Amino acid sequence: MWVPGLAAPRSSHLRCQETLSLHQNHFSMIGGCNIEGEDESWDFGTGAGFYVDATEEPWKTNYRMYSYIKDELPKLIKANFPADSDRMSVFGHSMGGHGALILALKNPGKYKSVSAFAPVCNPVQCPWGKKAFGGYLGSDLTKWEAYDATHLVKSYPDSHLDILIDQGKDDQFLSAGQLLPDNFIAACTERKIPVVFRLQQGYDHSYFFIATFVNDHIRHHAKYLSA
Repeated sequence: MWVPGLAAPRSSHLRCQETLSLHQNHFSMIGGCNIEGEDESWDFGTGAGFYVDATEEPWKTNYRMYSYIKDELPKLIKANFPADSDRMSVFGHSMGGHGALILALKNPGKYKSVSAFAPVCNPVQCPWGKKAFGGYLGSDLTKWEAYDATHLVKSYPDSHLDILIDQGKDDQFLSAGQLLPDNFIAACTERKIPVVFRLQQGYDHSYFFIATFVNDHIRHHAKYLSA
């Protein structure tokens, strides 16, 4: 299951879908809820639900992308495709990489594998995350930490999770302190959870970066889905 990033345009989804060539890909984006202010910013509101279940007004009724991806979407896939719901994997890009990581970490055993391209690894510490979590979850930092991969991995119950992350070295959001992969890697190392982190020279945050390395991610997931 592919989880898209911040406000990614439909054309980018289609390019990525063609590249992935997976029959069960499902691209979803929150939006169109007619909430005042939801289209004022590209990194909050429409296309930027950050895969949380919002607890604050006016977002809490519609902005529940965590539960949608975890519960509703698998049921829709099972009802409409010949898919085995006992064998699922999840991966994503940027905000979607954050979504993939927290889905796997919050639900041990639900996903056979997880990978990410340039994920937002420690949103409680970065500007994107502080803006999104503050708006959707309020001021309670414990609510924030419940959707932060770096915090979640510290309490992950075992080490049976192999994580693959690709990160472009020339990613402007890496240098801007939005992604913070080093914090996540340090937490995984402390918990002895295997993570393969590949810093790719000459690549930025774009979908062309994904297209270059996505076959490696498909092989990563296939290894666990076919085990």
